[in-house]
Amino acid sequence: MPEVRLVGDNVDVGIYPTRQALGMAREQGLDLVEISAKATPPVCKIIDYSKFKYEQKKKQKELKAKAHKTVVKEIRFGPNTDDHDFQFKLKHAMSFLESGNKVKAYVHFAGRTIVFKERGEILLLKFAQALEEHGKVEQLPRLEGKRMSVMIAPKKIPKK
Repeated sequence: MPEVRLVGDNVDVGIYPTRQALGMAREQGLDLVEISAKATPPVCKIIDYSKFKYEQKKKQKELKAKAHKTVVKEIRFGPNTDDHDFQFKLKHAMSFLESGNKVKAYVHFAGRTIVFKERGEILLLKFAQALEEHGKVEQLPRLEGKRMSVMIAPKKIPKK
């Protein structure tokens, strides 16, 4: 590349021969960094490269911190859960969904209670229907070993 387009804070923006651009960078005790290689001529900037890398790392860390982390809260039922317990757990699930967490509700079949699979499925479907305005069902009730579970995601993620 015989010449480069030079941009930056303490230089005159323009097209310079590569050697002259490198000389200008050395005079200031900084580095000549290629910003856009695909442009014609390539765009370069006179900056402190280590500071530039540090800033980039800092921005990446900031973006990662702002990203929403999904938390799955679990709620356990038995196949013979009565109405009061159901309502109590339903209120907890609503608060979890409103705070932006997913809810995994499951019915645990202990011992011989596995014969009440239909009761467990009805219970989970009733639970999902009660939470319809707070969240959407991601996974319908399915049996995995001694557990039948349903996954519910929040409808809207709250703003921080």
